[in-house]
Amino acid sequence: QVQLVESGGGLVQTGGSLRLSCTGSERIFGLNAMAWHREVPGKQREMIALITYGGRDTYDDSLKGRFTVSRDNAKRTIWLQMNSLTPDDTAVYYCNSHVNWCSGLTCPALLPWGQGTRVTVSS
Repeated sequence: QVQLVESGGGLVQTGGSLRLSCTGSERIFGLNAMAWHREVPGKQREMIALITYGGRDTYDDSLKGRFTVSRDNAKRTIWLQMNSLTPDDTAVYYCNSHVNWCSGLTCPALLPWGQGTRVTVSS
């Protein structure tokens, strides 16, 4: 069964950092791009960072250089390093697979969503 597993969320104070992880099967990582998404209650889930199989990364402008996405294809893992967190970053974070030629942050997700990992930033 194709499965995505996110981890690393938690409670952190404003200005703090967290590093999220996402692992999947070889089928998932294959030659695909991977992306991080987040969902705030009452709002639509949005893609915030994408990394192609070759390592080219794209970010939502709102992140202003605070987040960094990386991947290790051999380990079938991607990470999201989040720094200078604010309460606006409070959300459930998900990862998913996307076509590798995805440009921008609007490509549809290819797989069922995992459980996500919750990030709460206190003020």
